[in-house]
Amino acid sequence: QVRLVESGGGLVQAGGSLTLSCAASGRPINNLAMGWFRQAPGKEGEIVASISSDGSSRYLPASVRGRFTISRNNANNMMYLQMNTLKPEDTAVYYCATARTRMVVTTTGGFDSWGQGTQVTVSS
Repeated sequence: QVRLVESGGGLVQAGGSLTLSCAASGRPINNLAMGWFRQAPGKEGEIVASISSDGSSRYLPASVRGRFTISRNNANNMMYLQMNTLKPEDTAVYYCATARTRMVVTTTGGFDSWGQGTQVTVSS
């Protein structure tokens, strides 16, 4: 079973940037698609990015496309989410997750394991 630990969350003003990191341990991640999803209080979980096992394919929904970038380093068992031009509506707990497939996933249902999450708060 893979263990995932997120870091890099915090408080930022609207228009600012944050980079989230995800450290994986317990097993290699090079054959697993991975991604990030977020959950705000009272709302459903929302996928914000996913990346294929080899990093060649990415999916980002329209709500974050052009502002967020997902990347991974399989040699170091790490994944990242660069978030630019943050908006108050991006405020949520962000979770790092792995999928059951090598291909990108487009819904949170495609994830089967995730970390404890890191809070991102964007002030207006």
